[in-house]
Amino acid sequence: MNKAFTKESDDDGDLPPELQVPAGSKNYITPGGWKKLREELHHLVNKERPELTQVVNWAASNGDRSENGDYLYGKRRLRQIDSRIRFLTKRLENAEVVDPETREATDQVFFGATVTYAREDGREETVSIVGVDETNPPRNHISWTSPVARALLKAREGDVVLLRTPAGIEELEVLEVMYVAVETEPAA
Repeated sequence: MNKAFTKESDDDGDLPPELQVPAGSKNYITPGGWKKLREELHHLVNKERPELTQVVNWAASNGDRSENGDYLYGKRRLRQIDSRIRFLTKRLENAEVVDPETREATDQVFFGATVTYAREDGREETVSIVGVDETNPPRNHISWTSPVARALLKAREGDVVLLRTPAGIEELEVLEVMYVAVETEPAA
């Protein structure tokens, strides 16, 4: 198919909902998350892409490209890398870095907070509210756009907030709010 009729998109529409920044919102990110995205971009631009370009050039010099696996795979992988480079560049340009450690002491939940809350069944959970590119459920890093974070935002220690889930409404009691550095890893 002619390239004129294909679309290589860099917008958030191709991402799962949990990685999309809501329209009209800023792309909030912690300093650690920004650094990791910047390191990934640097690695792609300065190491992985140039190495792959050499492989593709070598494969192209071998002659017939229609059945040359190295060439075909390399070209496809280059498109993926270029797409990721465009995505990371756009994300970093639109990022608003918010450092939770510089926030003045407060018991209110904002972006970057680490919050301990109690569920209705008595279980306590601690989550850190981070940017959409930093979510990591096994480490309890949740996006500020997630339902739990949205329920907790602007609440204070001692407040009870309502979390709307497909199973119904659940009450969460905010037990502790802290602002500390969050070690993050970008979402895959």
